[in-house]
Amino acid sequence: MTSDDPEATVALLGAAVDAAIPRALRRAWEQHLAHEPVLVARQGIYSAHGRPFAYQFSYRAPGHHPQLARTWGRADHERATDHVLRATFGRVDLDDVAHGRLLFVRCPRAHLLGELPLPARPDRLVIEVSTTTEVDAAALAGLRRLREQGFRVALPSFTDRPEQRRLLPHVDFVKVDVRDLDVEGHPVVRVARSFGATLVAEYVESPEVLRHARDLGFTLFQGNLIERAGVLDRAGARLVGH
Repeated sequence: MTSDDPEATVALLGAAVDAAIPRALRRAWEQHLAHEPVLVARQGIYSAHGRPFAYQFSYRAPGHHPQLARTWGRADHERATDHVLRATFGRVDLDDVAHGRLLFVRCPRAHLLGELPLPARPDRLVIEVSTTTEVDAAALAGLRRLREQGFRVALPSFTDRPEQRRLLPHVDFVKVDVRDLDVEGHPVVRVARSFGATLVAEYVESPEVLRHARDLGFTLFQGNLIERAGVLDRAGARLVGH
């Protein structure tokens, strides 16, 4: 193989390295991975009648606290999303955790643009746009492409910022932190539903907040009052293709 074909050269080197690993060491590593926890958090999104409509899946790892994500960089968010997608859609028992419902997963810009892969499951995956995503022509084109492929898109933490308004024609769900709607509730809700999106009340933490969200016309609800996020270990579920 000549140096004019660098990708093939790298592939050959990788194969040579794999072949040099003793079989016993390879088995030991596989056993180690089989016992390592593969964690994800799952929280229900419920209808006004108290029935589960969908589930939000998010990153967890041993020793990880969700607040740590505030200090993450771009690569950290991308790795976390890939972990969640592999732990859910990369396992053969998806319906054991999805129960036939939609799964919301927060996806950063690279997944919207096609630079990182998404599972071909538009019947289940709802792509939730990361709050740090730059809203430009490339991001909007990526959302249009994904919706043409059948994916549904969610916009979280809507507060009627100008960049969020640009996303409204391209989303199916708008999630609003209802703790912030004590004064500006009705105007924010009117804008959020202006393109026909289904509204999700986020952070429903008390009966008073739930009543207020109902009064504002929300039809889907998510928060600790209804269901706290539970942590699932997906290590025991068989990988797709194995």
